[in-house]
Amino acid sequence: MRAAVYTRAGGGTLPPAVELLLVRHGLPLRIENPDGAPADPPLAPAGRAQAERLAAWLAPERIDALYASPLRRARETAEPLARARGLEIRTEPGVVEFDPHAASYIPLEELKAQDREAWLALVRGGLTAGIDVVDFRATLVAALERIIAANPGGRVAVVCHGGVINGWAAHVLGLETSLFFDPAYTSVNRFAAARSGERGLVSLNETAHLR
Repeated sequence: MRAAVYTRAGGGTLPPAVELLLVRHGLPLRIENPDGAPADPPLAPAGRAQAERLAAWLAPERIDALYASPLRRARETAEPLARARGLEIRTEPGVVEFDPHAASYIPLEELKAQDREAWLALVRGGLTAGIDVVDFRATLVAALERIIAANPGGRVAVVCHGGVINGWAAHVLGLETSLFFDPAYTSVNRFAAARSGERGLVSLNETAHLR
């Protein structure tokens, strides 16, 4: 899916001031804490390989700044790209997932294979049960707007989470729902931010590096 053309009211094209690359983290390990402690899983071996492939795939592109959610799976996904470019990983709490204090993390693909009924319950609304979705979306939008404002004219990568990518995409497209597609692990999702305030979708779910 690609689209991002901005036009002035009086004619002519207004190029985007910032290209925003929202990257979902790589595959994490499954974590289930019976004591209720927050699960903050590291990347699984497959997730680390995905992160390395991501860094190699983005090698031809200019990246001016790199941000990540404070959760471990996001920061570990950003590390190969940071090393390759000599970039600092800037932590942005506003792009954390909607359930950062959950006691378990079960990859949806694994849950689907093991317990389809539980997976269906989650995709039908269980993922955000008890979550203030309006507040979550407002928080992530404000965080990404801060990143845009801090990097005029730049291409910025933000390693975050599926809920964050969904929420920002829905905001840009004017959708009421905040969860409408499934970003793949380490997928790249591109958005353009014009100086005049328009926000456009360029692409969703780029995964050529995983093939």
